[in-house]
Amino acid sequence: MSTPNPYETAPKDQAPQAPQYAAPQAPQYAQQPGYPAAPATRPGRTLGIVGFVLAFVMPLIGMILSIVALVQSKKAGQKNGLALAGIIIGAVLTVLIIIGTILFFTVFYEAFQTCLDDPYGTFTMDGVDYSCQG
Repeated sequence: MSTPNPYETAPKDQAPQAPQYAAPQAPQYAQQPGYPAAPATRPGRTLGIVGFVLAFVMPLIGMILSIVALVQSKKAGQKNGLALAGIIIGAVLTVLIIIGTILFFTVFYEAFQTCLDDPYGTFTMDGVDYSCQG
């Protein structure tokens, strides 16, 4: 059996047939490079900032958060200066608050004791008379 020649003309009683072609294919392009990787996160950075800010307002809580942030950063092998500053500031202010509280109660102990014993009494401090009723 012979293959039909597409260039031969069809007999006169038949209509000419169009050549059969395959469906067009989309052109093949090279793979596009992906987006660059997101920058590596720095564990403890946000917590270090929060701890640093809270070290001024609530020193003990700020110091604790800063310690947690510093530990997280150390595990990741990174430095966290704000967490370290939060620890130092929180520790210093906590110690100052404790010392101030002790001094306050030491200085005013006699006045408190007088007012606890006699709520309507008076006491003298540095030559000035004070009433327990305010």
